[in-house]
Amino acid sequence: MLLTKLTPGARVIALDKDQTVLEHTRERFERGRVDFVHADFRDLRAILDELGVDAVDGILIDLGVSSFQLDEPERGFSYHEDARLDMRMNRDQATSAWHLVNEWPEEQLKKILWTYGEEKYAPAIARAIVQTRNKGEIHSTLELVEIIKSAVPARYRREKHPGRKTFQALRIAVNGELDALQAVLPQALAVLNKGGRLCVITFHSLEDRMVKLFFQEKSRSCICPPQQPVCTCRHQAELQIITRKPVVPGEEECEYNPRARSAKLRVASRL
Repeated sequence: MLLTKLTPGARVIALDKDQTVLEHTRERFERGRVDFVHADFRDLRAILDELGVDAVDGILIDLGVSSFQLDEPERGFSYHEDARLDMRMNRDQATSAWHLVNEWPEEQLKKILWTYGEEKYAPAIARAIVQTRNKGEIHSTLELVEIIKSAVPARYRREKHPGRKTFQALRIAVNGELDALQAVLPQALAVLNKGGRLCVITFHSLEDRMVKLFFQEKSRSCICPPQQPVCTCRHQAELQIITRKPVVPGEEECEYNPRARSAKLRVASRL
């Protein structure tokens, strides 16, 4: 879809730290028009330097786990399928969800469940994980799901799947997703041509909040203290926000693609 909207001479550089995803999608695109790079987008500036690209006209950052990864049970992203605790987007990295669940201290587990998963039962779940692993290693996703179920009230188990927030938190921690987003946003702004668009698709409130605040900060034309009556800072805005409210999928899109229902798109233009 993206290529059909671009001029014939346009060049697309596609980054993904999951080599399997790159190989899976490579054949779907016109040869020569897309450069596939196995890399983390937190290294955007260095990657463009290597490719000899000084600036770009548009950047699309699509966050979170892909359907392809979720549909491969052995990757350990899903709380519906039994698999080894993994959750690595880049299979070359050493640390997996197994290491976090079996080796991290209780306080650290509690912190990431609360911070990255906004899990209100983080203390109880972290405690249950540690108590279980003291008897033997926790190896699989469904083992972890049962531990989570044992740690939360029955009513919580009936509302939505009780493992969804814990799995989100572990996945974010394993892959350093929020750190990568924080690192890439200023780089993306720096490499955009004037009038270039920065588009970010998020899938949970933590990501969306980071993008929203970054856009707001970079679109401010004055950074003087609020109580100061006259602006003296001479600060200039670097972005113009295009989407005052995020673009969300409609009912029809959610019907044929239920995984899109939590997606939010924010767009800004380089001034």
